[in-house]
Amino acid sequence: MSNNLNAIIIDDEPKARLLLRAMLEDYCPEITVVADAPELVSGIKAINKYKPDLIFLDIEMPGYSGLDLGQFFDVESVEFGIIFTTAYNNHAIDAFKLMAIDYLLKPIAPNLLQAAVNRFQIQRNRFSKTQVQALQTHFGQRPAVKLGLPIGQSVRYIDHSDILLFKGSGAYTEVLLADGEKVLVSKNLGYFEDTLQNVQTFLRVHKSFIINVEHITEYKKSDGGVVYLKHGTEVPVSPDKLPQLLNLLQQNSL
Repeated sequence: MSNNLNAIIIDDEPKARLLLRAMLEDYCPEITVVADAPELVSGIKAINKYKPDLIFLDIEMPGYSGLDLGQFFDVESVEFGIIFTTAYNNHAIDAFKLMAIDYLLKPIAPNLLQAAVNRFQIQRNRFSKTQVQALQTHFGQRPAVKLGLPIGQSVRYIDHSDILLFKGSGAYTEVLLADGEKVLVSKNLGYFEDTLQNVQTFLRVHKSFIINVEHITEYKKSDGGVVYLKHGTEVPVSPDKLPQLLNLLQQNSL
């Protein structure tokens, strides 16, 4: 097959990313690697930016596993295929066989890499929406269920429905929960905007705020636009974000 394809590599091991990139250049010249990423969140940012045809996705990574990809995309928005890479022949591999999802065991053999790319090109339609749907179904991953908040050396998982807003302040973000608790995270607001880009209930309405639109109790047109959340929390709305906010409110109203 000779169709040119753009690809992204997501793997937490730098040497693995470099090796796979080199193998693709040598054995699959029809593939152009447009970006690579060391973990899933930055990988999702690259997917949204470059709109690749194909993703080479490692399974075992710190924070979010490659199997968590289904949490971040609505099935209908998926236009890319996935070839998983893993060093472990574990239970996920058995599931992949049942779901006809392609994978490569590390160390990756050149002939198997070529075969996987050829299968993708031949059966491209199967490698998109049905793959993500199968991941969500088999691994119990529905879009927009929990968010991992990196705190020190641990990750705290919070239901999306329990989050009111994110307030950015330089390199930090304060996360306000529905019960009134405030959690300070050493990630900037852009990190959460990228992570939640495909979750329709969250919207960055201001340079300093991302809100959960499901918790809006009131909207006022005064002062350019203001929304009120649970507990009377007041959040300003930037004029350029107002049309998108009103559209989301309409979608979530009876």
